[in-house]
Amino acid sequence: MNKQDNWLIRPAPAKLNLFLHITGRRDDGMHNLQTLFQFLDYSDEIAARCRQDGRICLQSEIAGVANDDNLVVRAAKLLQQFSKTVLGADIRLDKRLPAGGGLGGGSSDAATTLVLLNEIWQCGLSKQELADIGLQLGADVPIFVHGEAAWAEGVGEQFSPVEPPEPWYFVIQPNISVSTSEIFCSSELTRDCPPITIRAFLSGHGSNVFESVVRKRYPEVEQALNWLGKHADAKMTGTGSCIFAAFDTEQQAKAVETGLPKQWNGFVAKGCNQSPLYGVDDAES
Repeated sequence: MNKQDNWLIRPAPAKLNLFLHITGRRDDGMHNLQTLFQFLDYSDEIAARCRQDGRICLQSEIAGVANDDNLVVRAAKLLQQFSKTVLGADIRLDKRLPAGGGLGGGSSDAATTLVLLNEIWQCGLSKQELADIGLQLGADVPIFVHGEAAWAEGVGEQFSPVEPPEPWYFVIQPNISVSTSEIFCSSELTRDCPPITIRAFLSGHGSNVFESVVRKRYPEVEQALNWLGKHADAKMTGTGSCIFAAFDTEQQAKAVETGLPKQWNGFVAKGCNQSPLYGVDDAES
């Protein structure tokens, strides 16, 4: 973990949904899902340092999001309550992952905050305890806390580690935010996919059932999918606007990146079955 002037710094990595199915609707109105999460070595960055007065002070503002509504602040306050610590924290968030992009930025920020403050405050909580806290913030948060590529089911809270290939990805951000609630409410959404197995996915089965709905409602996403589809098998991640394609080498991914139309942003990143949140030795910045 990087240190700088008593600040501890850790990444909050992006994730991709390599496929995403809805297998049914539950009695509580929620949807049962099947998906496979894999991390990227591309991330937001969170820095924190301890305060003695118990206050949680987020020093980075995000346009349109009140600090008290930010998942970073909510995660910190939940951990305070659970651990009964009297300590607080200054927190800085360097935001790179787009909102509404399907890369899991908010959930990843929350997970990294929990892991980081658990260390700073010396709470001594296990990953599972942190994941249980994180589940109150969102179904994806526990996967980011555990930090392993995962096959997930239920509302996303039932998951087991998997080890898919770790290719290079080129990810396009069409510079729009897709509303998850809007897409989930669409009458056009397929909600009865037959469950598949991990072996079936690795054999080439599986799609993103949200993609066809987003294509119709967000022309920018359709245009980006069509453009990237000329170079590789283009897919949408999650319910968001970002799309991706896998390549065997970094050079292949970067070659496609060089031709990206100027109206979109994009980046090349390595797929990671172990989250960049973990495994980084403490070092002086």
